[in-house]
Amino acid sequence: MVRPRLKRRIFFKPEITYFKPRGVPLSDLKEIKINFEELEAIRLIDVESINQIECGKKMNISQSTLSRLLKEGRKKIAEAIIRGNALKIEGGTFDMAVPEISKRISLNRRAEDKKLKFLGRGRMGQSVKGPGGICKCPKCGYEKPQLRAQPCIKEICPKCEVMMERV
Repeated sequence: MVRPRLKRRIFFKPEITYFKPRGVPLSDLKEIKINFEELEAIRLIDVESINQIECGKKMNISQSTLSRLLKEGRKKIAEAIIRGNALKIEGGTFDMAVPEISKRISLNRRAEDKKLKFLGRGRMGQSVKGPGGICKCPKCGYEKPQLRAQPCIKEICPKCEVMMERV
C-alpha cells in the first residue's frame, strides 16, 4: 500500500494561472500543467533566493522532494517556452500558509492600523462570508452548495477538474 502524499505548504497563489503564446489560437496549442507546489518551489529558490534547506523547511518537505519539484517545474516551464505550448497552473496537494503579518495581527487585536486590523480573518485576508453559499467553477460554471468547514478553494470541479471559487 502506497503512503499517502503529505500536503506541502505554499505561501503564494498567483492571480494569473494561464499563459499562452501571443497570436496562436488556444485550440492549436498543447497544454502543459504545472502544479502550485512546483511553482512555489521555483518562486522561493529563483525569485526569493532562499537556499534549498530553508525552502524545504518552509514548504514542510525534504530537500530531495524540493529538488524533484524544482526539476519538474523548471522542465515544464522550459518546455512550454521552447515548444510554444500553453502553460496552466493548477492542482497539487498543498495547504495555503497564513501570512506572517496576519498571525501577528490576530494575536494583537489592538492593531493601530485599522486597514490591517482584520487581515487574515477570512480567506486571503478578505472578510468572512459566513455559512451557506455556493461553490462555482470559474471555467465551466458548474455550481454546488458550499459545505460547512469545507472551503470552496479546496473543491475540484467534477466536470473540468479546476479549483472552485466561493460566490
